[in-house]
Amino acid sequence: MDLNRMNCELLATCSALGYLEGDTYHKEADCLESVKDLIRYLRHEDDTRDVRQQLGEGQIVQNDLLPIIIQHGQDKALFDACIRLMVNLTQPAMLCFGKVPDDPGFRYHFLQVTSHLQSYKEAFASERVFGILSETLYNLLQLDWEQRQEEDNLLIERILLLVRNVLHVPADPCEEKKVDDDASVHDRLLWAIHMSGFDDLVKFLASAQSEQQWSMHVLEIISLMFRDQTPETLVSAGHARSAEEKQRDSQELEALRQKESAEKRCRTFQRGTRHSRFGGSYVIQGLKSIADKDVIYHRNLHNLKNYTHDIGKAVRRVPKRNRRALECEDKRRSALNVRLFLREFCVDFLENCYNHLMYLVKESLIREQTQQHDETYYLWALSFFMGFNRGNGFRADLVSETMSIRAFHFIERNITNYYEMMLTDRKEATSWSRRMHLALKAYQELLLTVNEMDRSQDESIRQSSTVIKSNIFYLMEYREIFLTLLRKYDETRQPHSYLKDLVESTHLFLRMLERFCKGRKNLMVQKKKARRKKSQGEKKSAAPETSPEALAETWKIVEEELRATGFQLSESLSESIVPFDATSETPLEEQRTEAMVRVQDALLARLGPEALGLLRAAREVWPDGDVFGSTDVEPEEELELLKQILHANLPRPSPPEPLVEEEDDGAEFEEEELESVQVSETEFNFLDFIKRFANPSIMHPYILLLKSYSKNTPHTNHCIVRMLHRLAVDLKMDALLFQLSVFNLFNKILSDPAAAAYKELVTFAKHVLNRFFSLAAQNNKAYVELLFWKNVGAVREMTEGYSKDGEGKKPTWTEEEEEELRRLYEEHRHSEVPDIVETLLPLLSNSTRTRRQVVTQLVRMGLVDNAKELKKQMKGTQIVLWTEEQEQELQMLFEEYRDSDDVLGNILKKLTAKRSRARVVDKLLSMGLVSERRELYKKRSRKAQGKSSGRGMTEEEFLTGLTQDFPEDCVVRDDEEDESEESEEEEDEEQGKEESQNGRSQSMHSTVGRRTDVDAMVNELQQDGMSVPLLWLQNCLNRTARDREEDGFSQPVALVPLTEANEDAMENKHFQRLLRKLGMRAPANEQESFWRIPAKLSVSQLRSAAAALTPRENEPKHDEQQDGSKIVTAEPEEQEEEEEEEVSSDQRAQALRALLLARKKKHNTTEHTAPVSDVAPGEDTDSTFERSQEKTSTKRSRSTVLDDDDNNEGDSPFAMDMDANGDADSDREDVSAPVKRRRKMVLIDEEEDED
Repeated sequence: MDLNRMNCELLATCSALGYLEGDTYHKEADCLESVKDLIRYLRHEDDTRDVRQQLGEGQIVQNDLLPIIIQHGQDKALFDACIRLMVNLTQPAMLCFGKVPDDPGFRYHFLQVTSHLQSYKEAFASERVFGILSETLYNLLQLDWEQRQEEDNLLIERILLLVRNVLHVPADPCEEKKVDDDASVHDRLLWAIHMSGFDDLVKFLASAQSEQQWSMHVLEIISLMFRDQTPETLVSAGHARSAEEKQRDSQELEALRQKESAEKRCRTFQRGTRHSRFGGSYVIQGLKSIADKDVIYHRNLHNLKNYTHDIGKAVRRVPKRNRRALECEDKRRSALNVRLFLREFCVDFLENCYNHLMYLVKESLIREQTQQHDETYYLWALSFFMGFNRGNGFRADLVSETMSIRAFHFIERNITNYYEMMLTDRKEATSWSRRMHLALKAYQELLLTVNEMDRSQDESIRQSSTVIKSNIFYLMEYREIFLTLLRKYDETRQPHSYLKDLVESTHLFLRMLERFCKGRKNLMVQKKKARRKKSQGEKKSAAPETSPEALAETWKIVEEELRATGFQLSESLSESIVPFDATSETPLEEQRTEAMVRVQDALLARLGPEALGLLRAAREVWPDGDVFGSTDVEPEEELELLKQILHANLPRPSPPEPLVEEEDDGAEFEEEELESVQVSETEFNFLDFIKRFANPSIMHPYILLLKSYSKNTPHTNHCIVRMLHRLAVDLKMDALLFQLSVFNLFNKILSDPAAAAYKELVTFAKHVLNRFFSLAAQNNKAYVELLFWKNVGAVREMTEGYSKDGEGKKPTWTEEEEEELRRLYEEHRHSEVPDIVETLLPLLSNSTRTRRQVVTQLVRMGLVDNAKELKKQMKGTQIVLWTEEQEQELQMLFEEYRDSDDVLGNILKKLTAKRSRARVVDKLLSMGLVSERRELYKKRSRKAQGKSSGRGMTEEEFLTGLTQDFPEDCVVRDDEEDESEESEEEEDEEQGKEESQNGRSQSMHSTVGRRTDVDAMVNELQQDGMSVPLLWLQNCLNRTARDREEDGFSQPVALVPLTEANEDAMENKHFQRLLRKLGMRAPANEQESFWRIPAKLSVSQLRSAAAALTPRENEPKHDEQQDGSKIVTAEPEEQEEEEEEEVSSDQRAQALRALLLARKKKHNTTEHTAPVSDVAPGEDTDSTFERSQEKTSTKRSRSTVLDDDDNNEGDSPFAMDMDANGDADSDREDVSAPVKRRRKMVLIDEEEDED
C-alpha cells in the first residue's frame, strides 16, 4: 500500500471529525465516534505501522486533535477520547517497533514514525495546549479520594503519559542546527510547561502523600525535562562567574593561545627562507626501502620528520566488532530563561519533593512494582539532583534519603548486573553499557557527596560521613569495584566518556581512602578468601573397578545387605532421595537416564539401600514403560532389576574439563576442587591495595585515556598522572611503564607545540624516561623489554636481575638427601602411620623442607606413583566406602552395645577403622539396624550417685524417694525434646576422642569456677528480664565453639543482635559488663558496630563461658521444660562454706516440709487445688502454712516456695536469703516456674540434710 496516499476509510473518518476555519474548529456531530474509530484502526495496524504513518502524514494531531481539546475541552467524553488517541499516536518509535530495525525497509518506516513524532512535539510547544492540560489535571487533583472515580484516575494517568511521550521525542539534528543559548523545540516545550503551571503540578504530585501511585510517572517526566541539562550549567545560571571559574577559563584560554602560537611558529620554521623551484632528491640513510637500498626522498626537507612508509596507503577498514563505542548525545546549553526556570525547579524540588519521591521509587523498585529498566530513572535522578545540591550550597538534609549504605549497595548491585548482561546479551550490549555508565555516574556522585560532607562545618555531618566511609572501606565489594571495572573495560562496548568517569571516580575513591587511612594506626577491613573444597563430582567420577570379577563381588555384598534388611528402607532414607531435579533445565525424560546412572553409581559404591530407594523413587516419577519395574513388582524382581542395572553399559556424560590448571612442579598435587567464599577480617594496608593496580590490564585503560590528553580536561589528565605516579614512584614500579606504546605517547607529549600547557604530563614523562635510560645503562636487555607489557614479576627481574634457569623454582636435592629420603621412606612405608609424609618431615636432616617439596621429590624418584597417594587426608574424610568386614564389625558392635546408655559412643571407641560420627550414623541407618537417629542418642538413667547429684530425676520420683514409696534405682524416661537437644550437643563433641575420668572432672571444675565469677551478674540480668539475650549469647558462644572445632582455625565473630530485645541488651551497661567479664571485645572504633568474640578464645574457653551463662534456675543443659515429668540433668556444683550451709539448711527443710504437705493434701482431697504456704525465716512453719492455704493453689505455692529461694540466692550459688516479705515477693513471681528449677533446689536441700 502506498503510504503517501491515505486509506479511504481513514480519510472518511478524519473528515468526519470536523474542520478548522481560521482559529476556530468546527466539530461534526459524529466527532466522538470518529475519534473512537481511529483508536480501533490503530489497534489493527500492521508491522509497518501504516495507520500511524498515514495519520501523521495527514497531520491529524496538529489540525484536529489539539484544536478539539483546546476549544471543546468542556465535552468530557470527547476530551477523554482525544487524550486516549494522542497517547497512542505519541508512543515512542522504539516502543512501536520493539527496537531499531536492522532491515532497511523497516528502518525507513521507523524513521518516518520518528519524523511524525518530531512534528507532534513542535505542535505541543504551545501555552494553550498545556494550559488546558494543566487546568484539567488541576481540577482532577482537587477531588478527594472519596469523590474521585476510576475514570478520573485513568484520565490523570493518560495526561501524565501524554506529557511523558511528548518530552521523550528526540531532537531532529538536521532541523535543529542551533547554537548554545538558543531556544530549541525542547526548550520551547519546557517554557510552555512552565508558563501553564504544569511544572507546579508535577512538584505537587511528587510531594503529596495522597498521590504516591504516580511517583514513577513523575520521575520519568522530570528526567525528560532535564534531558539536555547538566547540574553545573544550571547552578551557574543567572550568577556572575566566580573568581575561580574566571581563573580556570583564563587558564584554558591561555593554553589554547599557547598551542596556536606554537603551531604557527613550528610552521614558520618548516618553511624555508627562500623558495626553491627544485625540491631536490635526498637519500635517507638508515631507512631501507622495499629493496635493500636506502630510501630516496623527493620532497622538501621540512616534512622529512613526518615521512613513513604508510604514506599513500589505503586506510585499513576496522571490523564492526572492533570499532570503538560511539559517544552518547552531547549536552547543549539551553536558553537563559529556560535554565533559570529549571534552576528554580531544582531548588524547590530538592527542598520539598526529593526525599519523599526517591523513597517511594526505591520501594517500588525493591518490590518489583515497576516496569523493566525503570531503575535507570532513579539512578539519573540520584546523580543529577545530588550534583546540583553539591554545587548549589551543599545541604546534606536535602538528599538524606539517598545518602546511605543502602544506596551504595543498590548501585553496586546494578553495576554488577549491567556488566553481566552486557556480556550475555551481546545484541543489546550498547544499551546495557549506557545503563552501566549511568550507574557509575550515580556511584561517583555518592562519593563526591560523602567527600563534600567531610568539609562540612557541622560536626554531626562529618561524623555521618565517617560512618559511611567506614562501611564502604570495610566491605570488600565497595573497595574493589573500581579494580574490577578497570580490569573489565572494553572500548568496543563502553564509550570514551565512561572511561573518563571511571578514572575520575577511581582517583576520588583512592584519595578518600588514603586520607581515611592516615589518621588510623590499624584499619580492619573485610576479606573474602576462596576456600577450596573437594568436588563431589570428582569423587563420584573416580568409580570403582568395573571388571566382571569386581562387579560380581560388589553384587554379592549388595545382595546380602538388601536381604539382611528385608528390602525395607528407613523413613529418613526414603524421604531424602529425590530422583530428579525440578529446577534443572534438563528435560524430565533426559533425567530418567541420569536417574538410572545414579542407581548404578550407588550399586558400584555398594550402597544397596540407597540404590533400592532411588529405584523405587524413580518408579514413582516414571511409571510408564516399566523402565524401573512395574508398580506391583516383587522384592525378588527388584533384586534382579538392580543386578541388570549394575551390569548394564549406561551412557555417562563426559566429565567437565578442569577450569583451573595449577602451574605447580609437583604434578597433580591436589584434586580438582570447588571454591567457597570464606569471610574474615584483616588489617588494611593502603600500599598493598595500590599494588593491585600494578597490572597491565589496569594500565591499558589509563594509557588509552591518556592518548586523548589534548581533549581531556586538566582534571582528567591529573587523575591519570596521579595514578601512574602512585605506581611508578610510590611503589617504585616505574618499569611498568617501560613499554614502546607508552614511550611513543610520551614522545608525542614532549614534542607537542603546546607542551607548556601540560606541565604535569611533561614532568612525569621526563621522569620515566630518565629512569629508563639509567636502567638501560645497567641492563642491556631493557630495549627488548620495551616490546612487552610487564607484570610485577617481570618488573622485578628487569630491575633486580634475571634469575637463572631453574633458580628459585625447583628446590635442589643432593644425592645424600635423596638417599636419606629413600631410606626413611622404606623404613616407614609399611608402618601403619596415618600420614607418612608428616612422619618423614621431622626425621629429615634438612628441616627447611616443606611437605610439597617432599611429596614432589618422592614422585620424581618413583617411590610413589602419584602425589594423590600422599594427599593429606582431612578429618572425617579418610574413608568413604565400607568393606564387608567393616560392616560385619559395625553390626557386631551394635548388637553388643545396643542396650547400653551410649550406643554410638561405645561403637566409635571400638571401631577398628576410625570414622566420623555422622558416617557411622548414616551407615547404621542404611543397614537398617536403626530406623531413626533418635535411637542412637545417649540414654540417661539414674545411677548410684544419682540421688546425691540430682541427675535424671523428676519431681514426683524425688518426692516419692524421700517418702520411701519407691526404690531408689528407678529408671526415668527421656523426653523427645531432651533427646533432640542432647543429639545436637553430642554432634558437637570431638569425634573419636576418648576422655578420661580425670579430664572430665577437671573440665567440670573449670566450668564451675568460671560460673562462680559471673553468677551474680547472670542472676541480676535474669531478674531484669534478660533471659532471652542471655540464651542468645549462650547460643552464639556454643555455635562459635562448634565452628572453630570443625574448621580448625579461629577468627573474630561479630555478635549481631537481630531482635529488639537483643539490641536493647547490647546497649545495657550491666550486660556489657558481663560481656567484658566473659572476654568479649568491644567495638574498637567507629568503623566497628558490634561486639566480637575474639579469635584468641579457645573452644574450651568458649564452652566454659557458655556454661557460665546458664542461670541458677537453668543449671541443667537443656532449656526450660514445662512438663514436670521431663528429664533434666544438673551440673555438679561447688559446696559453699560451712556457715552458709548451716544457715540455709533449716530454711530449706522448712520449704521441703511445706512442699510435702502440699503433695499429701493433693492426694487426700478431690478438689482441684490445695493450699500450701511459703516459709520465711523466723516464722512458724504451721502458722505460715495455714495462712497461705487461703491464698494460693498447690502449683503456685510449690513454685513460689522455690522461686523465693532461687531469687534470693545472693552472692553464693547455694545460699538462700528468705526475707520476711517472702510472701509478697512470691506473689509477684511467675506461676509457671520451671520444674527443673524447683527440683534442683529440693535436691540441694537433700544433699545438705544428709551432710
